[in-house]
Amino acid sequence: MGLLFLVWLFCLPSPLFNVPTATVAESSSGQMLGARIADDGQWRFPQMDSVPERFEKCIIYFEDEHFYWHPGFNPVSISKALWNNLTSNSRRGGSTITQQVIRLSRKNKGRTYFEKLIEIFQATRLEAGYKKKSILNLYASYAPFGGNVVGLETASWRYFGIPASELSWGQSAALAVLPNAPALIFPGKNEAILKQKRDALLLKLFQNKVIDETTYQLALDENLPGKPLPLPEFAPHLTEKIRKEHPGKRIETTIDFSLQQKVNNIVKEQNYKLSQNQIH
Repeated sequence: MGLLFLVWLFCLPSPLFNVPTATVAESSSGQMLGARIADDGQWRFPQMDSVPERFEKCIIYFEDEHFYWHPGFNPVSISKALWNNLTSNSRRGGSTITQQVIRLSRKNKGRTYFEKLIEIFQATRLEAGYKKKSILNLYASYAPFGGNVVGLETASWRYFGIPASELSWGQSAALAVLPNAPALIFPGKNEAILKQKRDALLLKLFQNKVIDETTYQLALDENLPGKPLPLPEFAPHLTEKIRKEHPGKRIETTIDFSLQQKVNNIVKEQNYKLSQNQIH
């Protein structure tokens, strides 16, 4: 037992996620000035500090309703999944958010029963060493959202052009269902499936009194995410300089966002006037 405890105690790698991240430049007040893709070709922003409340509610009701109560795995869900897999042709996961964090950190190794046991073993260790909010942050930072979009903050910018803190209920629900099957319901494709999953989640939130009827109806009418949007590019030269000097970091600069916008507009206007006069 002592040996098993030692194995459990040191079973998690440090850091848990050892992957390259995108370089992000921010203004003095936190607005994004620009970003550069991670070295592995993934749009994966540096780890989030917190998860917006709307997305937190959405992901918990969609993936793991007992997240705040279980020790890393849910025996009831696992039993149901095992019975379903043994008695039918369909596959059912039964993994908690904590287990999914472990799976993501292990780069989605094969879903055998042995791998599931490793997931459970490491998930209990993760729960012992991390607060629930921190585990949610890990999930939101490293979950796949279709294509080369990784993490909630990146997905929010790529699919809606806004920071995650500004996501509506409809937008939060749409993004919450993506990590479950990012290849199947990639935004811009299979929209009927994406809408069905999003609407089912919104109904669940309404039935559990998380949102009221007006919010529910308004959320149903919201647009689904389409093709990925370009990221903000307010200070390209500075962003490139930051990428070279601080690759993979989120750097807050001293730039005033409003002033930078005004300067950019002046440059565009002058460039237009010069081009009209054929001055290049």
